[in-house]
Amino acid sequence: MLKSLRNAFIAGVVLLLPLAATVFVVNFLLAKVGTPMSKFLFFYIDPQIRELPVISLLLEFGAIILVVLFITGLGFLSNWVFGRMVVNLSERIITAVPFVNAVYTTVKQIVETFSKQQKAVFQQVVLTEYPRKGVYVLGFLTSEARGEVQERTGAEVVNIFVPTTPNPTSGFLLMVPKDEIIPMDMSVGDGMKLIVSGGAVSPVWPIPAQKPEQVEINNPVALDA
Repeated sequence: MLKSLRNAFIAGVVLLLPLAATVFVVNFLLAKVGTPMSKFLFFYIDPQIRELPVISLLLEFGAIILVVLFITGLGFLSNWVFGRMVVNLSERIITAVPFVNAVYTTVKQIVETFSKQQKAVFQQVVLTEYPRKGVYVLGFLTSEARGEVQERTGAEVVNIFVPTTPNPTSGFLLMVPKDEIIPMDMSVGDGMKLIVSGGAVSPVWPIPAQKPEQVEINNPVALDA
């Protein structure tokens, strides 16, 4: 009986949490944003009218909407020349602070690398032998090496980014001769899942030609299960 009461109580809490969170957020916005901003934005309205419950609530919600629109406008403005000037100036100030500049630059590079949607940073999933013969590592082909690397090696070298497991935002760069890599058929997303999961999530290859019911019948493991 106590277990049933406990489970019912937990279920009730789970049901009420979204409502409680919504009420908390609305009250917070009204108290911290709506009330002070409504007095500032609508100062020209008669105080006696502004203090009426309905009018006060409408003005507070109106003030919140205006603040949200203002912030959104700043976001659009950041794409223009003036906005970019402000962003560049802020970055110069941040990069001038010791230690903070290193952290900011590193995080910025990581975000830019993994958020590029127009340009495919990772072109293909590949295998290469590393750190010794007979041991393979999964990596992502990023580009062909150019300039001094090609001249010094005397080979057609490609750049491969090898992420660490389970955190793919860190890793190391391998410059490997093109004839020493094994192209993979899996997508970049599947390759990333394989790395993040530490090998626990492996994409199916090759794609089965049988229907699902045929696979279950012909698969002895499925029958044993």
